[in-house]
Amino acid sequence: MRQRGTARRKLVRADAAADEPLGYAGSVTERALAHPSIVASGEERVRLQRKARLLAWGGNVWHLLEGAIALVAGIAAGSIALIAFAIDSMIETLAGFVIAWRFAPSRAHSEHAERRAQQLIAGSYAILAVYVTVEAVRSLVEREKPAVSWIGIALVIAAAVSMPLLARAKRKVGRALHSHATVSEASQNQICAYLALTTLAGLGANALFGWWWADPVSALAIAGIAAWEGVRAWRGTICDEC
Repeated sequence: MRQRGTARRKLVRADAAADEPLGYAGSVTERALAHPSIVASGEERVRLQRKARLLAWGGNVWHLLEGAIALVAGIAAGSIALIAFAIDSMIETLAGFVIAWRFAPSRAHSEHAERRAQQLIAGSYAILAVYVTVEAVRSLVEREKPAVSWIGIALVIAAAVSMPLLARAKRKVGRALHSHATVSEASQNQICAYLALTTLAGLGANALFGWWWADPVSALAIAGIAAWEGVRAWRGTICDEC
């Protein structure tokens, strides 16, 4: 019986090893980040949760700075797209606070906290979509013509480069933790990159060709993306690989 049990354990270990890439070696954390199907546990899970909090706080520092610059530049230029970008930065900051709250030690293993975090982040998408839609439509109706903002253009270029990197790091940690809320918040950072690109298109078209309508139209495109991502966040389908 003892030999049979030993043989069975060896077979299980061999099957587990076969699932790993050939020659792959690394900690549980590294394997969890590389393969979302592997769930970290114990001390490694605690480290991943700490990393999720650090990424959330680090992202918030950038979002606050980015939002302040975009708001001042948007008001000065009369650009709804830049103001929408600033509002998005503030909403991303709130989403970052939600993730920091979600992975506080007292809620680290709470499914209720995970679901509440999903709902709060979905709500932040809804706020963004409604605000941007209302302001963009108003701008089109009143034919507001924004001034050229080179500061705004430089800012959105920086965001378009940096946000995908932050989103990727958060998404890896979220999948390793099987946290839909964390992956959803990472997608909000990715939307920030899309927002930056559409804002850049609107500001560039206005600066080069005088197409004032490109600014609010690009903002409407952002609103549509935000609304769709909000629905996915609420349903919990934004983390398909969790």
